[in-house]
Amino acid sequence: MAFLQCQFHSDVLGRASSMNVIVPQKAQTQIGMASSGSGRKDYPVIYLLHGLSDDHTIWMRRTSIERYAADYEVVIVMPNGDRGFYTDMECGPQYWTMLSEELPAIVQNLFPVSSRREDTFAAGLSMGGYGALKLALRRPDRYAGAVALSAVADIREWVSVASTFSKNDEYRWIFGSPEELIPRQNDLFELAKTAITHNPPPQIMMACGTSDPLYRSNLRLRDHLQQLNFPGLRFEEGPGKHEWSFWDQWIQEGLRFLLKQL
Repeated sequence: MAFLQCQFHSDVLGRASSMNVIVPQKAQTQIGMASSGSGRKDYPVIYLLHGLSDDHTIWMRRTSIERYAADYEVVIVMPNGDRGFYTDMECGPQYWTMLSEELPAIVQNLFPVSSRREDTFAAGLSMGGYGALKLALRRPDRYAGAVALSAVADIREWVSVASTFSKNDEYRWIFGSPEELIPRQNDLFELAKTAITHNPPPQIMMACGTSDPLYRSNLRLRDHLQQLNFPGLRFEEGPGKHEWSFWDQWIQEGLRFLLKQL
């Protein structure tokens, strides 16, 4: 595998931005790790998103994601989303438009990735789990599946609680006033009602530790998806907090879930 640190200009954000990218590389003398590169021009792609307190470097620093990806012919794109919840902010940058519209076009221009829906996936943890689910549920025409680890699953609850205890207006800048309704396009519960009508709906895997503060909200979203008879839903739970030991374990299973057909 090849690891690339990419600096690019975002017209949507109006500034320079960053992403780390793992690309299959055909190699004969690599020791201790498989080499999956065949030289094709249309590799499947996973957009792997970071959490609130991190950036695009964190998956490489906290996990062996490059080694895990070597078992598959897949490109892994890890963009920087700052603290914007992958959302077009009420008062700030348009992170959703950058992630969902601009970034895929840039990636397809720079790297050998497929543009087919069946080859395009999202994954992430915490805030990034929310972003991954939003990509799949809001754009089921473009994403075949998503893996969400310890996701911020109930954004209405998150904004309400966070705004109550926060000493700043960060979440108001992103989502608007908590006294007002969160826009439907940012609510995973609402987006799922539309996504299920797509033929076929995206495949969804969720995993959360039973000691994670977000566990209850993950259960609520799971129950909601089950009530909708959302096909292909997989929910996993087990011992764990909001921590990298849990995410490192389950991203490996997440890759198998998304790329089982490859």
